[in-house]
Amino acid sequence: MNKLIDVLIKLGILKEDLDYHLMRASMVVLFLFFGYQKWFEYEAQVLVPFISHGPLISWLYPVFGTRGATWFLGAAEWLFCALLFLGFWNKRLGILGALGSCAAFLGTLTIIPFFPEGWAASAGGFPAMTSNVAFLMKDLVLLAASVYLLRQDVARAVSDSARRDVVAELKSIQAMR
Repeated sequence: MNKLIDVLIKLGILKEDLDYHLMRASMVVLFLFFGYQKWFEYEAQVLVPFISHGPLISWLYPVFGTRGATWFLGAAEWLFCALLFLGFWNKRLGILGALGSCAAFLGTLTIIPFFPEGWAASAGGFPAMTSNVAFLMKDLVLLAASVYLLRQDVARAVSDSARRDVVAELKSIQAMR
């Protein structure tokens, strides 16, 4: 076990912020591809049962129609993608991206209790999921990743702000001398 730990250390597993950067990069890639899918008719049709049963997103169909709803979602996902990407350099934009990501996954997770036949009655019902509910369960992990990024970006923005305040204070003290 010690040799395995040594190999992992040499590979950089303890590199500062590795988890943070991998999490941010994976969320950027995820939103890039999920957003891309939304521009095609096949995806618009696949999402009909999901969107129509989502208490937080079902309003999209009456407002935008089937294609417009998926275009709206695709544009929102690409916006979150861009904000998360820019969050590598600007923590305040990263905060906005992480907030959007949290909202997106909360929106999809709320579909689960309302999805018809979401629990396999033939297997005894809850907690035996059908494939549609199982598909949505991934969003629980993605919500956790979004909250992690939000927490990290808020903490980094606060520390950057505090650092700027200290530097400004030091400059004003030096100017008084």
